[in-house]
Amino acid sequence: MLEVKLHDIGEGMTEAEVLHYFVKPGDQVKSDQPLVEVQTDKMTAELPCPADGVVKEIVIDTGSTVTVGTTLLLIEAKGSNSAKQVKEETKTIASDEKKQTVTKEITTTYQPSQSRAVLAAPYTRKIARENGIDIEQVKGTGPAGRVTDEDVYRFIESLNSNDEAAVAVEEKVVELPTRTYEQPQAEETIIPFKGRRKQIAKKMSQSLYTIPHVTHFEELEITELIKVRSQLKAAGKNISLAAFFVKAVQLTLKDFPVFNATLDEEKEEIRLKNYYNIGLAADTKEGLIVPVIHHVERKSLITIHNEMKEYTKKATENKLTARDIQGSTFTISNVGPLGSIGATPIINYPETALLAFHKTKERPIVKNGEIVIGSVMNVSMSFDHRVADGATAVAFTNRLAELLENPSLLLVELV
Repeated sequence: MLEVKLHDIGEGMTEAEVLHYFVKPGDQVKSDQPLVEVQTDKMTAELPCPADGVVKEIVIDTGSTVTVGTTLLLIEAKGSNSAKQVKEETKTIASDEKKQTVTKEITTTYQPSQSRAVLAAPYTRKIARENGIDIEQVKGTGPAGRVTDEDVYRFIESLNSNDEAAVAVEEKVVELPTRTYEQPQAEETIIPFKGRRKQIAKKMSQSLYTIPHVTHFEELEITELIKVRSQLKAAGKNISLAAFFVKAVQLTLKDFPVFNATLDEEKEEIRLKNYYNIGLAADTKEGLIVPVIHHVERKSLITIHNEMKEYTKKATENKLTARDIQGSTFTISNVGPLGSIGATPIINYPETALLAFHKTKERPIVKNGEIVIGSVMNVSMSFDHRVADGATAVAFTNRLAELLENPSLLLVELV
């Protein structure tokens, strides 16, 4: 008997919520067929079947949160001990008629399930579940018959149009009296504290209780950077300001590697990373998630811009893979577009620092003894005071300001 257990599917996760089973007891399954969908603090994932066989038992109910190593369901694999026992018992029967009877019983026991294995992404299945749709009824138009988001929405629309037609027929037959019902107002609204929200809470608590946080604030004047971006856009190179921020942070980390590090207290070591994987804190309906641009030092502004767009789309659609969210060495939170003017961000443990970019506003500033209007942005940097000191943090943001306030220096660094 094979035990299908919850295993670590990325980023050192310790637990997950069981969202949905694609099979039921008695179903025949094939190797690599999706068995169960789970939700970690970072992503939704499907656990595949380890071997061909028959589902014997669902051990954990949907909606339950379990730790890594917990057995979720049992599968009797082809060629398992129980199957061998049946064969041996068959050999002990001398009569040919009895042998034929046992063979028929075995054949009957292993009748294949009539349900078909539906190819669909976790987010597509989620859309179907939330709308009460059996995804097996939806015809897939994707590659190899995969059911897409659009297929599910079309199916829902067809059901709604059928319902409206039925209502129209009924209205012609019977005129229903109009009644007004006053619905009682609920005194409380309950939001389940589980899944990604619960995992975010655990990680934030771990970071805040482990790391002595210090937050340093600074202003950056990015008038020239905005002009350079506009010039590039006019020339057909549309690069977001956030891409410039990511590259400038990577170059600054190169000068101040202590912020691109992790602290190993047991070994009493500070490990400086010689590669730069920048995490991008992203807000989604399910909560905060941090996709990672790997090896920023090897990438151009255009490449960084394109990857950021791709990750934003995947995060919104809940389609980030395990690799997409693993291995960050430093995290950026670009909350300016949301309207933030300041914050004290919590570090993405076990990293050493996190930098938040806030709203850009036009303000009067003094340049060469004259008052002019410039674009000024606030930044806030939280860092681990066990690893670095305030003076180093100030030097870090000074260097970052130098690169962003004088984009010609930033472009020279890229040559």
